[in-house]
Amino acid sequence: MTTHYLDHAATTPMVEPARMAYFEELARVGNPSALHKSGRLARSVVEDARERMARALGAHPTEIIWTSGGTEADNIAIKGLFWARHTADPRRTRIVTTAIEHHAGIDPATWLENEHGATAVILPVGRDGIVDLAALRAEVAAHFDEIALISVMWANNEMGAIQPIQEIVNIATEHSIPVHSDAVQALGHVPVDFRASGLASMAVSAHKLGGPVGVGVLVARRELTITPLTHGGGQERKVRSGTLNAAGFHAASIAAETAVAELDSESARLGALQRDMIARIREAIPDAVLSGPEPGSQRLPGNVHFVFPGCAAEAMMFVLDSHGVEASNGSACTAGIAQPSHVLMAMGRTQNEAASTMRFSLGHTSTQADIDALIEVLPDAVARARKVAGNFHTEVFG
Repeated sequence: MTTHYLDHAATTPMVEPARMAYFEELARVGNPSALHKSGRLARSVVEDARERMARALGAHPTEIIWTSGGTEADNIAIKGLFWARHTADPRRTRIVTTAIEHHAGIDPATWLENEHGATAVILPVGRDGIVDLAALRAEVAAHFDEIALISVMWANNEMGAIQPIQEIVNIATEHSIPVHSDAVQALGHVPVDFRASGLASMAVSAHKLGGPVGVGVLVARRELTITPLTHGGGQERKVRSGTLNAAGFHAASIAAETAVAELDSESARLGALQRDMIARIREAIPDAVLSGPEPGSQRLPGNVHFVFPGCAAEAMMFVLDSHGVEASNGSACTAGIAQPSHVLMAMGRTQNEAASTMRFSLGHTSTQADIDALIEVLPDAVARARKVAGNFHTEVFG
């Protein structure tokens, strides 16, 4: 059976230049912190990768802090900025974020609220998943001297809404409030320039770009004070101690370089596939409802997210999978318990609607054949998922 992979937002296959570079570098030995020849050669690989990554992100090499992924980068930025700013000025207890953040963004804020005296301010979003700028302005106007940081993702991982980062930064800059952004989904799909954005910090992850799993970057202005989460050898500006992954960083930088170089052509290609998929899903399942903005400047070109009313999302996912179509049901899973999407509920969907969603995400290996395969099996998958949902309702509620 041919597999049709439509879950690139979860992870995308490594691009060939990054894969080859990764394998080649894995054959070398040397700790980049060691002073002998092998160590110095490994260090040169790390620093070359740092310069390449900086160019791809519109940053200075000294602003690149290597991490194990986007989750670690978000945690370092949010916790580290809060602790540094709160220590310097105890009045700064507020962390302003949004209701649609990835758990790597929203959970650190709520953890700091529960454990370290912070106040997590969760901004609302509209039905399109775009943050309410009026609510942000009101929060900043009323509490500018209490805000430690603002954290808003560049583009949403579930339904692809692109946030107005520049406007958010402009609002914050009036009161010298640092803004962090999770740009994991944005990089490689929309133009991302750290220097031009005015952000204080930004998180990216290699495996969303065609690089290896387990590599990420926190981009942080050199003058930014960040309290470290871990302590050890003092690597990465003493912000993120730990042995440096030369092979991973090397491959990640090449993946980022490739993604940025191919941004315009790939965005156009994926956008065309996206529009075709959306039109054909609407034709095949007339009551399906697109989540987030219509295709265009406010939506990632590779993201298609639908509510399929009355469907058991897990059943739909497994039916598609049995036909070789791999996609995500869009629900978070905590300790094995499926939960409705907090993103969809923040956008005003009911709990049942938020539990009846599917995300189809495109990437560099996606073709028209993948869409054709989806459309061929989609009506059957929806019908069977609705039957499962109906049986569950009958058994539970009578």
